[in-house]
Amino acid sequence: MTAADLAPQELRTLVAVADEGGFSAAAARLGTTQSAVSHAVRGIERKLGVVLFERGRFGARPTPAGERAAAHARRVLRMLRALAADARGADTGEINGPLRVAAFRSAALHLLPPALERLAKRHPGIEVSVTVVRELGAGTAGEVAEGRADLGIATLGDSAPVPAGLVGDVLLEEPYSLVHPAGHPEPRALPLVDWTENCGSYTRDWWAAQDWIPAATVRAEDDGAVLAMVGSGLGMAIMPALSLTGAPPSVHIADLGPRRPYRRVGYVTTPELAATTAVRALVRELRALRPRPKESEKAQVTGV
Repeated sequence: MTAADLAPQELRTLVAVADEGGFSAAAARLGTTQSAVSHAVRGIERKLGVVLFERGRFGARPTPAGERAAAHARRVLRMLRALAADARGADTGEINGPLRVAAFRSAALHLLPPALERLAKRHPGIEVSVTVVRELGAGTAGEVAEGRADLGIATLGDSAPVPAGLVGDVLLEEPYSLVHPAGHPEPRALPLVDWTENCGSYTRDWWAAQDWIPAATVRAEDDGAVLAMVGSGLGMAIMPALSLTGAPPSVHIADLGPRRPYRRVGYVTTPELAATTAVRALVRELRALRPRPKESEKAQVTGV
């Protein structure tokens, strides 16, 4: 027997063990026994011809092959659910079913809500769940690639905008600005307040060329904390536009000039999910809200 003989229940078992980190916890999640889960995993490993989990007192840790197999299993199970929802929708004309979205903090706060509001009005049968993910390492795109999310709102690079194996598009290019306490006479003399997710590869070259920017002396958990610290007079910061939505009057936002850096924000999904009705419906709403830059702004973006 081969991987083609794997049944949906075997895929659910594989995912449960990978997610729960042990056979006992997976059995409780699946409503079965530990021995049944262990037997099922051995059968899956025989079919695939690889060891999927390291067993020990710590439980069951996925091997690299196990992590890859679990990601594929999540995506296959999601497509089975999409198959049922799309087939029913072909009869009724309605779009129903779950839609899992991963987004970094400022996108979840300021970019997603209007799109989800429009989506709910047009397609009330879509059940959206949003997970806020730190945009570090694999970030939101990693959640999609691992099968934990159907669509991710992600920061995209310049040379390879969409990660390999995924599809997507840029939704907006947001400028960075200098943010400092309102009324401060020498904002550039203030210490720099920063957070780990800031300043990706899209801004590093610009950042390194600015001799007036000191090393960060104050570190915060996220962009909301940075904004609060700046508003309290603790320093200045360089932040992208989404993070500055609804900024308090205690801070002043200053333009960094025509060569200011930009951050590209877009959506990513898998090739197979891109064709499903729920994902397509959300992408339409996101694109409908995408700002259309003026010609002068386009020139500035491409010049950076």
